[in-house]
Amino acid sequence: MAKSTTTYRYSIRQIVGIVLGILLLASTAAAESDIFFPPHSRPFHKTFPRWSAEWWQFVLSFPMPENPLLDSTGEKCAIGQHGPVWFLMGALGGSVERRCSVPARKALFFPVVNLVNVNTNTQTADALRAEIASCFDGVTTLSVEVDGTPIEGLQRHPDRFRVRSVAFDVTLPAKNLFEVFAVVLPSGIYSPAVSDGFYIMLKPLDVGDHLLRIHGESPCGSPFDVTYRLTAAPSNLDSAEAKEEAKEESHARDSTD
Repeated sequence: MAKSTTTYRYSIRQIVGIVLGILLLASTAAAESDIFFPPHSRPFHKTFPRWSAEWWQFVLSFPMPENPLLDSTGEKCAIGQHGPVWFLMGALGGSVERRCSVPARKALFFPVVNLVNVNTNTQTADALRAEIASCFDGVTTLSVEVDGTPIEGLQRHPDRFRVRSVAFDVTLPAKNLFEVFAVVLPSGIYSPAVSDGFYIMLKPLDVGDHLLRIHGESPCGSPFDVTYRLTAAPSNLDSAEAKEEAKEESHARDSTD
């Protein structure tokens, strides 16, 4: 009988240990969700496939001299930014360090690695997607750290962060970004375009200084490291824009698929 009682007590301890372990894991996951929006969510009423399309429309709208993707210091990080989400840049290869001041109430959306494919003849969106898909199948060398805290799961389960955009149009200026790759495309509207890759959307940062590190590698591009030294500046909470953004942020917290 004593043996049975002892076994029962050990069983209770094991069950308690398992429950505590589950609670610990749940607590960790909750802490992570405070840093970034899950890729399946709809922050600010838009899916990640839509946000990734808008990221490329933003980047490709700039001629080379003003293009923020080619910015090596961060001086262009605020150009053209608007709405509740600011777009941060990756790099075309190598190491880049940028200093940037962002409003504390803005979410930050950026790629870890990504590509765009634009129709210049008669290709369909599906054909364009098929051309670049292999660049991301099996990719594992990805990392993002915010103030020393890594985005968990990005390295071990990158497919959770993979985003295939909706089809979209792009308006290219003269001397557009494609000239970096010795591809000359006249200014104009091109459709369809698609993108593929891995993206993160950070929730608005607390007021103060922050360090963001991004590292990405894929078979179709050069490895790169981007460091952002961000200063999240307080915004005017009495302005009409800030009030509207606060309303959008409230909706975004519960906006999931």
